[in-house]
Amino acid sequence: MSKPHTSPGLWALAWRRLRGDKIAMVSLAVVGAFFLLVLASASGLVAANWEDEVAVSYAPPTFVGADNDAPVDGAIPLADERSAPTPVNVLDPLADDIAELRAQMGSNPSAGVEMYGVTDPLADDLTALRAGMGKTKKLIAHKAATLPFGADKWGHDIVQKTIKGGETSIVVGLVAALLAVVLGTLFGAVSGYFGGIVDDFFNWFYSIFTSIPSILMILTVAAVLQQKGVLTIVLILGLTGWTGPYRLIRAEYIKHKAREYVMAADAIGASHWRKMFSHIFPNVSHVALVQMSILVVGFIKAEVILSFLGFGVPVGTVSWGSMLNEAQNELILGKWWQLTAAATAMAVLVTAFSLFTDALRDALDPKVK
Repeated sequence: MSKPHTSPGLWALAWRRLRGDKIAMVSLAVVGAFFLLVLASASGLVAANWEDEVAVSYAPPTFVGADNDAPVDGAIPLADERSAPTPVNVLDPLADDIAELRAQMGSNPSAGVEMYGVTDPLADDLTALRAGMGKTKKLIAHKAATLPFGADKWGHDIVQKTIKGGETSIVVGLVAALLAVVLGTLFGAVSGYFGGIVDDFFNWFYSIFTSIPSILMILTVAAVLQQKGVLTIVLILGLTGWTGPYRLIRAEYIKHKAREYVMAADAIGASHWRKMFSHIFPNVSHVALVQMSILVVGFIKAEVILSFLGFGVPVGTVSWGSMLNEAQNELILGKWWQLTAAATAMAVLVTAFSLFTDALRDALDPKVK
C-alpha cells in the first residue's frame, strides 16, 4: 500500500521558492556572514582587542602607504622638564630668589632637604610617573606605521573597530525589531480579535504615534529618557516602531476571526487566548516575520542616526553611528578610511537584508507562484 502524499506546508513552499532565487540566497549568505561575525565578536574570538593602540595616530591603510611626515612613534616628543629652560617672567617678583635656590641645589634635588629640612611630598609619585613614561615611550616605539585598513586617532585598528561596531548596531536592530514586533503583534491581535471599544482604544493609541513624524518621536523619547546606552536605544526604537506590525496584524486578525477553523475552535470551547495565539497566529506569523526583517534594516539605520546625533551609545562603546560621528572630523583632515569602513559595512548589510526581505515577502505570499 502506497504512502499517502502529504502536501508541503507554507514554510516548505517558501523555502522552495527562496532556493530558486539566486539573489535571495546570496543576500542570505551575506547576512549570515555578518551574524557569524557578531557571534564571534560577542564571544571574544575576533575584535576582542579593538581598544588596543596598535598603530600610530591616523595610521593610513597599507595599500596607501605610511605617512613619512608623521613621527616614527606617532606621538609628540616629550621634552624633559629638567633640561627644558624656564622662561623668564619679568613680572615674577620671586624669579631671582628661585634662581638663587636652584643654583644652590644644583643637580641634586635632595639638597633642599639637607638645607631647609623640607621633604617633597610628591617625590615618590613623580619618580613612579617618570618610570611609567619611560615604559610608555618604549611601547609607543613599537606601534605600526600602517594597518590593513588604517587606524583612528587613538591608533585603534579600523577593521576590528568596524566588526565591534557591527556587533552593537546589529544587536540593537535585532532586539529592537523583536520588541516592536512583539508589541505590534500583541496589540494587533487583541484589537482585531475583540473589536468594539477595545479596537477603538488601540486605534486611538495608534493614531497618536503615527501623527508624529517618526524621527521626532524617536528624539522625544530619547530626550525624556536622558540616558545613553544600548538598552536605551532598544527601548527608544522598540517603543516607537510597533505601529507598522500592529496595522498589518490587526487586519489579518479581523479577516481570520470569521474563518471556519476559528468557529470550529469556538464550538469545542477553546478560550480566547487559545484561538488568538494557537489557531490564528500560526496562519499570520509570516506577516510578523516579514515585518521584523523590514524593521531590522530600519532600526540599524536609526541607531546610526541616533549615535551620529549624540543620542546613541555612550563613550567607550563603539557602533557604526559613533564611527561616522568621529569620521566627520577626520574627513576634514583627509583621513577617509574610518568613514569608508563604517559606511561600506552598513551599506552591504542593509542592501543584503533589504533584498532578502523582498524575496522572503514574495516567497511567503501564497498568491505568488
